[in-house]
Amino acid sequence: MGDHFIRDPYTGHLSTGHEWNGITELNTPVPRVIYFFLIATALFSLGYWVLMPTWPVGTTYTKGLLGDDVRADVTQSVKQAALDRAHWTQQIESKSFADIQKDPQLMDVVRESGRALFGDNCAACHGRDARGNKGFPNLTTQSWLWGGSPEEIAQTIRVGINSAHPDSRSSQMPAFGRDGILQRPDIDKVVAFVRSLSHPGDKTIPADKIAAGKEVFAANCVACHGEDAKGSHEAGAPDLTDAFWIYGGDTQSITNTVWGGRQGHMPTWEGRLSDVDRKILALYITDLRSPKP
Repeated sequence: MGDHFIRDPYTGHLSTGHEWNGITELNTPVPRVIYFFLIATALFSLGYWVLMPTWPVGTTYTKGLLGDDVRADVTQSVKQAALDRAHWTQQIESKSFADIQKDPQLMDVVRESGRALFGDNCAACHGRDARGNKGFPNLTTQSWLWGGSPEEIAQTIRVGINSAHPDSRSSQMPAFGRDGILQRPDIDKVVAFVRSLSHPGDKTIPADKIAAGKEVFAANCVACHGEDAKGSHEAGAPDLTDAFWIYGGDTQSITNTVWGGRQGHMPTWEGRLSDVDRKILALYITDLRSPKP
């Protein structure tokens, strides 16, 4: 490594006196534009400190010569938003579900606000499109465990299902197989019968199993699901004759349900969402089932 300074013939810069394997390090000065930006940044920072709120001082902060207070601006914006919102929240709060559904302007508000409320609070389980997933019901159909009117949906949202709320909706399907209520052959029979209810044209289901399963169903299932298997809103028992299944409607899924039982859970939203927000959600969910133009 050399220790003498050499002027580079191409750039005119002196070397630093360092050389590694024939590579000479040049003493290239920092471009003046960099100094310009550094000075401009420092001046801008100094000016901002003087003009705007910046430095904390004990329990307060420097206000700046312009007197601009972002916290005050935000507080005022929130107050104004609350005033703007009050115009339609009061209407939603005071009017009945039926009257709101007849009001196109209010329903536009319901759709806009309900979409945000649903996305923030319900989509994690039911999906952004409200079509649910295995274990979580599809909210866009006409099949509802506890009733699908806006009033019934609002009540379900308020108290939840198998939740900690004192008025919670409560429902549990027994584990017929695990608890020894039914033997495996009887479970296979009743599964065949239940499958035939929602798949009446399925020729792969043996007719003798369907007949035998009907007897098992009558002895063990009608108390909740009814003699016609169309379920009960009072018991939270699903309609077994339609094509909508929360845990799956194939043979294995139904077998798993009959064998191990089911007990769904939905939290109570009372105390988490206001009365108006829960009402908006109930209307929004109801509107999802309405035919769109």
